[in-house]
Amino acid sequence: MTEPRFPKVAALKTAAAFRAHLGAQGIALPFDDTLAAAGESPLAQSITVNGARVGNRFCVLPMEGWDGTDDGRPSELTTRRWRNFGRSGAKLIWGGEAVAVCPEGRANPNQLVLNEGTKSALADLRQALVAQHEETFGAGSADDLYIGLQLTHSGRYARPFSKTRPEPKAAYAHPVLDARFPGGVPVLSDADLDRLAEQFVGAACLARDIGFQFVDVKHCHGYLLHELLSARARSGKYGGTLEHRARFLRDVTAGIRAEAPGLEIGVRLSVFDSVPFRKGTTGRGEPEVQPRGYTHAFGLLEDDDVGGALDESRALLRMLEAMNVRWLCTTAGSPYYCPHLQRPAAFPPSDGYEPPEDPLRGVARQVEATAILKAEFPGLVIVGSGYTYLQEWLPHVAQFNVREGRADFVGLGRAMLSYPELPADVLAGRPLKRKSVCRTFSDCTTGPRLGLVSGCYPLDPFYVAHPDAVRLRAFKAEAET
Repeated sequence: MTEPRFPKVAALKTAAAFRAHLGAQGIALPFDDTLAAAGESPLAQSITVNGARVGNRFCVLPMEGWDGTDDGRPSELTTRRWRNFGRSGAKLIWGGEAVAVCPEGRANPNQLVLNEGTKSALADLRQALVAQHEETFGAGSADDLYIGLQLTHSGRYARPFSKTRPEPKAAYAHPVLDARFPGGVPVLSDADLDRLAEQFVGAACLARDIGFQFVDVKHCHGYLLHELLSARARSGKYGGTLEHRARFLRDVTAGIRAEAPGLEIGVRLSVFDSVPFRKGTTGRGEPEVQPRGYTHAFGLLEDDDVGGALDESRALLRMLEAMNVRWLCTTAGSPYYCPHLQRPAAFPPSDGYEPPEDPLRGVARQVEATAILKAEFPGLVIVGSGYTYLQEWLPHVAQFNVREGRADFVGLGRAMLSYPELPADVLAGRPLKRKSVCRTFSDCTTGPRLGLVSGCYPLDPFYVAHPDAVRLRAFKAEAET
């Protein structure tokens, strides 16, 4: 494993050391030196939205699973992961899992799908989470859980029937990303998108019927609906102006309101983006093209001007407010072409690159974007992302941001795989279990990219002993020779 060139967060053991490193690097990332006592933390406060009470400010973010059945049902491994979410102590479950609205929209052949044939299995999955929460925290403790389901179509990153065969479907012809698909990238027609919008609405109705309280219409990470937001060069009703590029979201929202009344709607949005990056000759990430004149991003980040990059998101959020969509989960970029922007990590996955910047800068950038949007859109309920790389300092930054109203919830993704009890430990005032804290080794990404099941291979004893761990260790050992 290549050692990172930036100081390890775990080595910054005091608030003074952490603050000194941030100051030396010019990284603006405020945090609280000490954590509040159990019961007094801002992270323990409940919040009521449209009549629904959510018991605290921790949120489990949706992740893409690689361990469902071929027909899109959860496996025992999927259920184990959702039970872990239930015992995490977090009260907001933002999807738990990225679930495709149609088989051909899956990012891998073992991703979950929601349809008539799978709905009872997904209902059982949700119930397993609720049951584990009550088993861990007591009868009635699930009354203030708020559980949604993320609905997705993977677009150009679809691999629905073979882990080794891409079957991309794009929003428009992309001059840079298309070259990464030698077999070509078909562009979906307006009629295709019309039918897909109906599938999103149909899936939302099923989600409501099996007990989910909201759905996330996923607009992030380079997947289809996110790509639609940058479809300036597309002709027809889904391209050109932002009004047209957001038509799919507006139509799906209107359809859900009409056919699934009472179901809340959220949007996980990449609120800024960048040009695609690639591995350079040094192994570090470098821009594949220059930002000047690049028109294929929604919220292009130039010269690290986060505020300027948010202009398009501001316009979209005004549309969401007009549609009475109150739930927003912020993220950035894409794990496929700018992972350092989206998922700051010390170590890259097998197909990635070494970070071109201190990953703490990537964390601070996402935290700043969330704070800016929360200040400008106080009526929205906003979940922040990008916290996992903070490691031991995660609760200190989280507490500051929620206390100061810079975010309503703190979202945790990868951290849940290695240390699902982290929220419960923070809320109870217990010290973090250092051996369980995610160190962003990226094995949870490298494994699935190799066709292995989802999980934390370095730190979760279950996956350390899993047969796929042997394959992963062999691959990494060969890569290092």
